[in-house]
Amino acid sequence: MISVVWLAVLLLCAGRPGAELGTTPNIKHIVMGRCYEYSTLVNPGVRYDCESIWRHFEEAVCCQTPCNTTVEDYRHMFYAMAQAWALPCGRFLFWSKTKTFVQTFVAALRYFWTLEDTLAGYMFNDLLWCGQEDNDGFDFGSCPGWSACERHPVYSLWRRASQNFAEMACGNVTVLLNGSVVDAFNRESMFGSVELDSLDPCRVDHVNIKVVTDREGPFMESCSRGSVLDLIEILRTRGFRWTCADNDR
Repeated sequence: MISVVWLAVLLLCAGRPGAELGTTPNIKHIVMGRCYEYSTLVNPGVRYDCESIWRHFEEAVCCQTPCNTTVEDYRHMFYAMAQAWALPCGRFLFWSKTKTFVQTFVAALRYFWTLEDTLAGYMFNDLLWCGQEDNDGFDFGSCPGWSACERHPVYSLWRRASQNFAEMACGNVTVLLNGSVVDAFNRESMFGSVELDSLDPCRVDHVNIKVVTDREGPFMESCSRGSVLDLIEILRTRGFRWTCADNDR
């Protein structure tokens, strides 16, 4: 699971991290549709109260300033959407700065599970939202950039979702890092600041690090140099067993 600085899933199609765009148009229809689709296609047989989930989501976001939504504000929503089934051990995939590669990789193999395969990840992936303090509703005109404040409503939701996903991890887990950039592992990223700290060494057998690079480079970091060594040291300190491979086919 997965993350970039503040989490890549928060990036919008416009591509500028600081872009002030409003709440995604038709967000209720999108979120509700994804909820029903998840129950029907991704996890058939398990019922979720999509209306209740949406209601708790609205209560967490609306009627307050965009930079004042905490992780705790989403507690009722996450209680309503608790993952009612155990993800298979050995198939958890976390990532940082490798979103495009991960999407292709997971779609091709249909083996690994990422944060986007949970109900929360499926429902809110690539969406933006914020409320208005003096208005009972979402601000469709302008929301602060996702990196503007720590209590950004999008960031707070993904922080809770990422923690939940990492706490479920068991068996051998895989971490995909981008060796074509500086700081392939960033302690301030969602993976570095939330998911890594939420992994349980008593439940996780091995952390398998895969450092991938663009085919033509640049080749900035690897298992033996750069920030990947910082990750390995944290794993050692916390008692994890680990492996690391560069450009593993």
